[in-house]
Amino acid sequence: MPEHEIDDEAPILAIAAAAELAGMHPQTLRQYDRLGLVVPARTQGGSRRYSLRHVDQLREIARLSGEGMSLPGIARILELENRVRELHTRVRDLEARVEAELANRPGARVFAAGPGGSVITLRHGRRVRRATEIVLWRPRHALPPASDTTEDDD
Repeated sequence: MPEHEIDDEAPILAIAAAAELAGMHPQTLRQYDRLGLVVPARTQGGSRRYSLRHVDQLREIARLSGEGMSLPGIARILELENRVRELHTRVRDLEARVEAELANRPGARVFAAGPGGSVITLRHGRRVRRATEIVLWRPRHALPPASDTTEDDD
């Protein structure tokens, strides 16, 4: 990460600073921690340390609570948002691995299944007869744009 970027996940804020940024009383943050809504990191001495992402969550809790949503409902929303964030990170990692794998392989390869189930490597540009073979995998960079795809009438 470049030096000028701020890590939103870094636990850098004491409870008083996080409470002030979120527009809440520190006791509210302690209650949310006990309820598991916003659980900050802890120092070796046990002090709470909040990240900027935590402050954003606290502001979101205040907004949702102000609109009449219950704390259990808010907890579920935060849980789902955390899961989505984790999945986005995993997708990014997997996409990076696929890109790295594609970069290490010379040329585009297309695989198909023959009528007996055997795997057939197709040369670039060879058409597949749809009645007897199925295309199983093709690198993303070798795919034609979506608007250029047409159906074969074999």
